[in-house]
Order: sequence, then structure tokens, then C-alpha cells
Amino acid sequence: MMEKNAKIYVAGHKGMVGSAICRVLEKNGYTNLVTRSHKELNLCRQEEVEQFFAQEKPAYVFLAAAKVGGIMANSEALADFMYDNMMLEMNVIHAAWQNDCKKLLFLGSSCIYPRMAPQPMKESCLLTGELEQTNEAYALAKISGLKYCEYLNRQYGTDYISVMPTNLYGPNDNYHPTHSHVLPALIRRFHEAKEAGASEVVCWGTGKPLREFMYVDDLADACVYLMNTYSGNETVNLGTGKELTIRELTQLVAKVVGFTGEIKWDTSKPDGTPRKLLDVSKLESLGYHYTTELETGLRLAYEDFLNNPIRAER
Repeated sequence: MMEKNAKIYVAGHKGMVGSAICRVLEKNGYTNLVTRSHKELNLCRQEEVEQFFAQEKPAYVFLAAAKVGGIMANSEALADFMYDNMMLEMNVIHAAWQNDCKKLLFLGSSCIYPRMAPQPMKESCLLTGELEQTNEAYALAKISGLKYCEYLNRQYGTDYISVMPTNLYGPNDNYHPTHSHVLPALIRRFHEAKEAGASEVVCWGTGKPLREFMYVDDLADACVYLMNTYSGNETVNLGTGKELTIRELTQLVAKVVGFTGEIKWDTSKPDGTPRKLLDVSKLESLGYHYTTELETGLRLAYEDFLNNPIRAER
């Protein structure tokens, strides 16, 4: 168990996941959180990271920092996604080991699993098939991070764990019109269409792919829970075990936002992976189950979007 007054470093605290982890830690009585903005600490610079860890000596680390984006962002900046993610995660994990960090949690992504993995995807299907090409660079970087944690455990006896979240959404999301993930992009698109009085909204692809979504505060709660209860080399899937089609998702977002026009589909745009559902039986066997259903979470996310317009400009 993490001591309530232990020094805990949350890397990426300004992002959606990192800020949620900070909220959950504070709610649970942890009083000694350490954070740094990108301007204060560039995690891609090894010397800066080593100096930070040598000075602060955090006992626990949540590695939530990452360069992230949707299909378009990934396909336009393959090299950037691989370099930035590889550098920042290797620097942080290595510096944590050098400075005797008690425990580290590394956040990966469900895109690390093979494109055509058996559904729902078990943790054991990692590296058993070809990756989805639209986010291959990001996936390769994340696989490297979780494997480095595993190898440190095996070689040096560290207690570093990794978790694989499903698609996330919630407060502090990125609503950029082209570089965001599917759910925040839909929230912005339907909101702007409603405000403009548009009669229709055009969405990418066929609407047939199946996706799973988890509210980010549930994800953060699971991370803190596992940091206190789980040790092991195998990653842990974090999700709800429930899925819906992108078409069903758009209809639900339209309902929450209040858009009543027509939804059309641009089939010239890519769908991405046909299905991506996590097997969460391991997580549930460890004693954790999500609490926020999708429609409830969407209403909270839309409220956050409305109350924080600056995020919509990113």
C-alpha cells in the first residue's frame, strides 16, 4: 500500500488521464503529489529527467504522460509519435529505477494488441499478430515501455506494473477538430452543428467498427487500486467489457448534445480496427469493477466541454 504521505510523481498531470489520477489520489487522502508541466520538465530530455528524479526522489510514479491523438494525427506524424513516446517513457522508467523508486505504473493502450486479435482481447494475446497500421508507431512505443518494465522486474527485482486502458473520455479531454480521438471529436462536431442549426453531420467511415469506452475517473480509480494491490509482469486490461458500434455511439452523442439533424457517413475515410474489446476478467478477479455507464459519463464530458471552452480550441 502506498503511504498517504509518500512522495508520488504523476507524469502528465495536465492531460486527461494524469489529471484524473491526481483527482483520485487527492480524494483518497494522498497529500504529497509531485507534478511538472512540459515547460518545467521536458520528459524527452534524458538529462532533465535524471536531474528531476535525483532531486525529488519520488517513492511512486504514475507514468501517464504521452503524445496521443486520433487516426489522422497518428498517420500524419508517425515518426513523432514513435520518438516522443519512446524517449519520454524510457527516460522516466530508467530514472525511476536509478533512484530506487518503490513502484511505478505504466499506462499503455489497447492499440498494442494485434489488429485481428481474438475478441475480447486477453492480456496474453500481446505480440501474437500484426498491429493496426494507422497507429502502429504509437503501439510499438507503448509495447516497448511495458516490456522495459517487465525486463527491469526480471533483471533487477523492481515492482513496476503496466495497465492497458481501453478508449477513454471525460474531463480535460482534447477536443481538437482533427487531432482528437473519436468521442471528443463527436462531442465537438455535434455541438457545433447544433449551435449552427445545421441539418446534418458527416462522420468518418462506415460506423460499423465496435468500440469500448471507459470514463477517465474510473480508469484513474483502477490505477490507484492496482498500485496498492497488484504486482506482476503481465499487464492488466482496464475497461468496461462493454462495446457498441461507432454508429450507435454517434447517435448517443447526438442525444446527449441535443442535435436532432441527420447523421451521414463518409465511407472514403478509414474505419480503423474493426473491433477492439478488452477482456477485463483479470481486472475483475483482482477486485475492481467500473462504476460510470456510458451515457452518464457522456453527460459529464459534455458538461466539461461547455464549461471549459478553451479546451475546444486546442
